[in-house]
Amino acid sequence: MSQSEVARLREQIAREYESAQSVFFGFSQKAKHTFYTQSQERIAIHFEELQKHMTPEAAMQVLIEESNRNS
Repeated sequence: MSQSEVARLREQIAREYESAQSVFFGFSQKAKHTFYTQSQERIAIHFEELQKHMTPEAAMQVLIEESNRNS
């Protein structure tokens, strides 16, 4: 497992969660939905990449941790 790749993916996931949270401030309803959906799609891509470097369970734990950190 490449620690630097896992760290990079974790950081990208964290940024996407932060970005998704920002959608609730100042966007129109349609823009909110579009922006949030795109952010969630990018998180899914990062999750798939993360699973290449760790077990699916460990990758899911990373998602949960980052989601909780940014809630």
